[in-house]
Amino acid sequence: MIVLGIETSCDETGVAIYDSEKGLLGDKLYSQVKTHAEFGGVVPELASRDHIRKTSPLIQELLKESNIPIGKLDGVAYTAGPGLIGPLLVGASFGRSLAMGLGVPAIGVHHMEGHLLAPMLENDPPQFPFVALLVSGGHTQLVKVANIGSYQLLGESIDDAAGEAFDKVGKMLGLPYPGGPHVAKLALNGVPGKFSFPRPMVNRPGLDFSFSGLKTSVKSSIDELSTEGKLDFQATADIARGFEDAVVATLTIKCRRALESTGLMKLIIAGGVSANQNLREVLGSAMSDMGGRLYYAKPEYCTDNGAMIAYAGCRRLLAGQKSDLSIDVRPRWPIEELNSL
Repeated sequence: MIVLGIETSCDETGVAIYDSEKGLLGDKLYSQVKTHAEFGGVVPELASRDHIRKTSPLIQELLKESNIPIGKLDGVAYTAGPGLIGPLLVGASFGRSLAMGLGVPAIGVHHMEGHLLAPMLENDPPQFPFVALLVSGGHTQLVKVANIGSYQLLGESIDDAAGEAFDKVGKMLGLPYPGGPHVAKLALNGVPGKFSFPRPMVNRPGLDFSFSGLKTSVKSSIDELSTEGKLDFQATADIARGFEDAVVATLTIKCRRALESTGLMKLIIAGGVSANQNLREVLGSAMSDMGGRLYYAKPEYCTDNGAMIAYAGCRRLLAGQKSDLSIDVRPRWPIEELNSL
């Protein structure tokens, strides 16, 4: 089965073609970062307009470069949620209409399920069951995964997600938008241990996360150094390193607990923050110590992309699932509500 995937949940237009026999045949991505940079965050109306402008040309380019005639498509998958309602409606309307015109089934895909399954695109994918750490700008969740669609939420952030905290700290430090990747890059120049920020909620039972207090602690240090006239490049790098280390340590501690409580020794990390090299190294070492294994996708498939939607949609279409003729999107959509294959 050859499936076209369309991702438009936020500020990136991603399209891809996945073949159930040959794997990923091609993908393309258009980022709106420059459009939203001057506002310091995503403007939903501008995002929707850009998706309208870019989705069709991207698909045409993808089909041409992949040498796949549009009539060869067996199905269309699109992100149906969670995300911004305007961008979601653009992708859903386009995907549903295209499928109707081609006479093929369409399927609305859960954005976070797409992220969760992105490591399946690798040459040596994990086998079920496993624990998944989903870390992105909007979500930080630990999920026990028995199979596709069979998810048990173990813990989640009660306030800011990890990616959101990265972006906000980046803004505090005066870094370009989006701040997360710039914080990670700046942290490479920081001295480990120069700033020791709190590891939130690690001394409490359970697997939930909270990053608002950590963010406040970072702001206090920035304000203090700024007042003293000591907020130079090295100080900002040291703060970035201290913040990143605190986030990574917190995520690692919670992952250990999740694995111990479930008895599973396979962990996948997915979502934009999973591309963080520090997080990969620390979690990889922790998994090695526990006798387990860590899995993750290539960096380009950690952020929003069409490939993960095409793959997740293909698996569900092969199982006989499909969406009806209505164009239904869900800005909020708990992952536990999905049907198991």
